[in-house]
Amino acid sequence: MDQIFRLVVSCPDKVGIVSMVSNLIARHSGSIREANQHSDFADNWFFMRYEITSDTKKFDVNGFRKEFSESAQPFEMTWRLVNSAEKKKVVLMATKEAHCLADLLHRWHSEDMQFDLECVISNHKHLEDMVNWYKVPYYHVPVSAEDKQEAFDQTRKIIADHNADVIVLARYMQIIPPELCREYFGRLINIHHSFLPSFVGAKPYQQAYDRGVKLIGATCHYVTEELDAGPIIEQDVVRVTHRVRQNDMVRLGRDVEKIVLSRGLRYHLEDRVLVHGNKTVVFV
Repeated sequence: MDQIFRLVVSCPDKVGIVSMVSNLIARHSGSIREANQHSDFADNWFFMRYEITSDTKKFDVNGFRKEFSESAQPFEMTWRLVNSAEKKKVVLMATKEAHCLADLLHRWHSEDMQFDLECVISNHKHLEDMVNWYKVPYYHVPVSAEDKQEAFDQTRKIIADHNADVIVLARYMQIIPPELCREYFGRLINIHHSFLPSFVGAKPYQQAYDRGVKLIGATCHYVTEELDAGPIIEQDVVRVTHRVRQNDMVRLGRDVEKIVLSRGLRYHLEDRVLVHGNKTVVFV
C-alpha cells in the first residue's frame, strides 16, 4: 500500500535545490505526485512543498531523513517531512458565538477535514450543549478581568495535557498573552471578522458600516503579540451596498468567517502554509 509524505522546504534561493531534492527522492524509490515551488526574488528566498508517494516496503523513511539532513546543510534549509496519515491534534477555543465552532465541529464529525479534535475550551458555557452532542471534551475556563493570568495558566495546561499541534481561535474573544503567542507561534490560528489590515480590534462591522464600505470580509491569520497583525493565511470578501444594514453585514460576515477559517485550517493541516517573516506562502 502506498503512503504519502509531505516535504516542506524553505531556504536561500540557490542553484541546484530542485535537482538535489528530486534526485534524492528518486534514489529512495519515491515518486513526486504534487510539486509546488516559489522563488521570492525580493528576499532571494525559495519555498517548496512536495507530496511524495511510495510503496511502504520500498521507501526508507529514516534513511531518507538522514541523507536529506546531510544534503540540506549546504543549502541552509529549514525543512520537515510529514507522514500525511498522521493526523494533527487540534484544540478549538470559542466564546459565545457558535458559527465558526459549529462549522469546524461538523467538518470534523463528517470527516470533511482530517484532524484529531482533542477538546474545546471556552470562557463561557453557552456552547457546552452543542459540543457535548459531538462527545468532545468541553473545558469551561472563565476569564476574570481581575486575574486573566490564572485563566490562561489553566488554558495552557489543558493544551499541554492534550499535546495539541494546532490551537484554533474560533471566535475566542480574548486577547492571548504575549508569552503564549510566542510559545505557540505558527500553531495558533485566529479568524478576524474583518478584511485585515482594515478595521482591527473590536466591532469591525460597526466600523465598516460607519465608513460605508462596499466590501466586507474576514481574515484567517497566525496570532502574534501584535493584535490582529500576524501572518495572513487566507482571506475572502463579500460585496455589500448602501442598502445593507449593520445586522445584515454581521450575517453576511459570519458566512465569510467560517469559510475563511475552515480554508485556513485546512491549508495548515495539509502543510501548505510556509511562514516567512510576517508573510506566508500558501501552496493551494
